[in-house]
Amino acid sequence: MNLNQFPDSPFKIKVSFHKVLETLENIAQSDEADYRSNYAKALLKEADKLPELREGITTYRQIEKQEKLIHNLLADLFPTALTNNEIKAVTIPFQNITFNYTERFKKILSEAGKDFDMTIRDFDQHQFYVMNCCLILNSFYGRDFDFSRPLFYDIPDKNGIIRHYRIMYNADFMEIIPTEKSVKLSEEDIDQLIDNFDNFELWKEKFPQESWILKGFGIVILFDATIENSVSNLKSNLLRPDKSNLNHDNSIETIFRSIYKIADLRIGFTPFNSEEQKFEQVPTKKLNSLILSDKLDYDCQNALCECSFETLISEKKYFTISNVSKFVAAAKDKTLGNHLLAQNIQSCILAPVVKDDRILGIIELASSIPGKLNSLNANKLELIMPYIIDTLDRYNSEWQNHIEAVIQKEYTAIHPSVYWKFKKEAENYLIDNSQQKEYIFKEIVFKNVYPLYGQIDIKGSSDARNKTVQEDLRNQLETILNIFEMMKSNINLMILEQRKFEMETLLQELAISLKADTEQQIQSYIQNEIHPILKNARANNTETQSIDSYFEKLDPKTGTFYEARKKFDLALSLTNKKMASILDAKQIEAQAIFPHYYERFKTDGVEHNLYIGASIAPQLNFDLMFLQNLRLWQLQALCEMEMEHDHLKLSLPFQLEVTSLILVFSSPISIRFRMDEKRFDIDGTYNARYEVVKKRIDKANIKGKTERITEQGKITIVYSHLYEETEYKKYIQFLQFKGILEETVESFDVESLQGVSGLKALRVKVNNKPYKGTPKTYSYQELLDELK
Repeated sequence: MNLNQFPDSPFKIKVSFHKVLETLENIAQSDEADYRSNYAKALLKEADKLPELREGITTYRQIEKQEKLIHNLLADLFPTALTNNEIKAVTIPFQNITFNYTERFKKILSEAGKDFDMTIRDFDQHQFYVMNCCLILNSFYGRDFDFSRPLFYDIPDKNGIIRHYRIMYNADFMEIIPTEKSVKLSEEDIDQLIDNFDNFELWKEKFPQESWILKGFGIVILFDATIENSVSNLKSNLLRPDKSNLNHDNSIETIFRSIYKIADLRIGFTPFNSEEQKFEQVPTKKLNSLILSDKLDYDCQNALCECSFETLISEKKYFTISNVSKFVAAAKDKTLGNHLLAQNIQSCILAPVVKDDRILGIIELASSIPGKLNSLNANKLELIMPYIIDTLDRYNSEWQNHIEAVIQKEYTAIHPSVYWKFKKEAENYLIDNSQQKEYIFKEIVFKNVYPLYGQIDIKGSSDARNKTVQEDLRNQLETILNIFEMMKSNINLMILEQRKFEMETLLQELAISLKADTEQQIQSYIQNEIHPILKNARANNTETQSIDSYFEKLDPKTGTFYEARKKFDLALSLTNKKMASILDAKQIEAQAIFPHYYERFKTDGVEHNLYIGASIAPQLNFDLMFLQNLRLWQLQALCEMEMEHDHLKLSLPFQLEVTSLILVFSSPISIRFRMDEKRFDIDGTYNARYEVVKKRIDKANIKGKTERITEQGKITIVYSHLYEETEYKKYIQFLQFKGILEETVESFDVESLQGVSGLKALRVKVNNKPYKGTPKTYSYQELLDELK
C-alpha cells in the first residue's frame, strides 16, 4: 500500500523518525539519569538494525511490521497516562494514513465499524495538492500563506450518531527537500500562483508530481467539536435562502441527534395561531407535528394539559417530560400523555419559539427511551434557538407574503403588465415616508390605449335558472301532497285539507309563471306551515319512512329541494371554469405579442377586457400591428372556447348553449385605476359611448327585427367603421381557410342603444366538426403571408 493516498501529489512520502532518533542520541550522550540514558541507548540499538526508520519508509506494510518499535520510539510523544484521554495518532498531513493510535482513538475507530473509511470532510484532490504546495512555499520559500481552514472527520459512534472531530496537525518532525524534478520559482511565479487557486494545471506545472520529498512524520490531534460543528451546520441549514430549510429530512434530524447524542431522536414543529389560540400543521406539511399528529388543527388548551399549557403558552418556557408513562399515571388530564404514548414517545421536550414576545410555534424533541430527554439537556436548545427563531420568523413572513400574493391575485389583482407603475408609486411613497415627508399618491392612468372586449355568454341563463327553480318547487310540493295523501292519523283533517288546497293553488301559480318573490314565498310557507305538520306526524309514528325520505332530500343550506338547480349551477360552474381556464392559458401567448392589461369576469358566462398601448409598456416600441395581432388572437380564442364548449356540453348534467361576441373600438381611450373600487375603469366622458355599448350590446337585436344579434354556435363581431369591417373580414377569411370558421358570413345593422346608433355586425359560425383538442393559434404575420 503506497503512502500517497491521492493519485497526484507534489510529494514523495518518506515516513522517517530521524528527528526522534537525533533526540534519543542527545539523551544517550547526556549526563541525565542512567535510566533515561540506558533507555535511549537500548532504543537506538534496535533502531540501528532498521536503517529505513532513519532514511524513510515508503510503504504502509513496513510501518505495520515495525509497529511495536515505532510505538516505543514515540513513547515521549504519546504518554501512556494520557492514552485514554487524548485522540492522537501519527499521520502524514492531509493524508488518510494514520497509525500509532492512542487508546481513545482506537475505541472511536472500533465503534465506527470495520467498513468505516476515515476521510476528511469536503476535501478533494485539488485542495490536497494546493495545500501541499503551500507547505513548500511556507517552508522552503519562507512565505507565510494562511491557507488553512478547519478540517473535520465525521465519525459515527456505536449508536450510529455522527460525531464531528476537528483536525489539528503538528509538523515539528517533518522536513521538505527538493529533488532534481523540482522547479525553482521566481517572485512572478509565486504571485501568479496566489492569484490562481482554481488553476490546477498551473500548480502542477510549478510543483510537478513527486518533485519534492516530505521526510518525517506528523501528529494528528482530534478535538471533539460535535456540538459546535452541529450548531454551525444547523445554522447553515436553517439560514439558507431556499424553501427547503423546513424540510423534515435526515440532515436536520441527524444534526439534532449529534447535539443530543440520542440515536432515535425525532424532531417536530407545531405552528401556533395566536389569533385563534390554536395549533396548526405546518402549511406545507414538510415538518411533522408531534402535538397534532394527523390532525389539521387543534385548540391549544385541548391539545395540552393544564400544566403544559401554562408553561408553554402563558409563561413561554420549556416543558419537559422525562418519563411519559409516569407522567400519564400521575396526571389528571391524560390527553397529552396518551397522545405521546400512542406515538411511542417516552421522553420529550416541548419548547416555545418566541419572537418579540409572540409565540410562533412549538419545537418538539422526542425519544422512545425514558429519561433521554429531560430538563437538564433541554438547556442545549439555548445554543440553537436563536437560529430556529430567525428561521421560523422568516418562514412565517414568507408565508404571510404568499398569502398577500394570493389575495392580490384572486381578490384585488394588479395585472403584471401594469404592476410596474404601482410599484413605482409605492417606492416613491416609502422613500418620502423614510425622510419624514408627506406623499400624495398620484392617480394611476394609462392614456391612448386600445380596448378589446369579448364575451362568451350562457344563452337564456335566466330562463333556464327560473325553470329549474320551478321544477324543484313543483317536485317538493308534489312530494308533500303525496305524503299528505298517505297520512292517516288523528291530525286535524280540516287543517290537512286546507294545506292541500293551498299547495295545489301554489302549483297552479307555478305552472303559469315564476314571479320575483314566488320562490321566497313558497319556501317560507313550507318552512312555517308544512314542516311542523310533518315533524309532528313523524313524532307520532305516522308515515315515518316517507317523511324521513322527504327530509333527507332537502338541501341543508336552503331547506328546499335542490336537484334541478344543482344540475344547472354545476353545469354553469363547469362551463365558466373551463372557458376561463382556456382564456387564461391563452393569455400567456397573447402577452408575448405585446404586454397589455387583461381582466376577465365570470357571471353567466365569461367576459374579458384587454387594453394595449405604448403607455402600458413604455420601454417597448408600440405599433398598430400588435393591436391587429391581438385582435386576431382574440377571435381565435373565442373560436377555441366555442369548440371546447361544444365538446364539453355533452358531458354536462344540464344542457347549456353559449353565444360569443366581440366589440371592436378603434379609437384610443384612457383607463384610470379607481381607488374606491380597486379596479380599472374607462376615464373621461368622451369614452362613455364605449361603456354604454359594452354593457348593452349582448342584449341588442338586429335592426328592424326581434332577433338577437348573438346566436348559438356563432361569433358576432360588432363595429362602427368600414375599415374595421375590412380588417375583420380578413381575419374571418383566414380562419375559414384554416377550417376554423364556416363559409357563410352574415352582415347586418344593430338597433340603436341609448343614443348610440350606426353600429354594424358580422356573424359567422364556428366549425366544430374537426375539433380534436387545442387548435393552433395563428399570428397576424401568418395571415399576411397567406394573403400574399
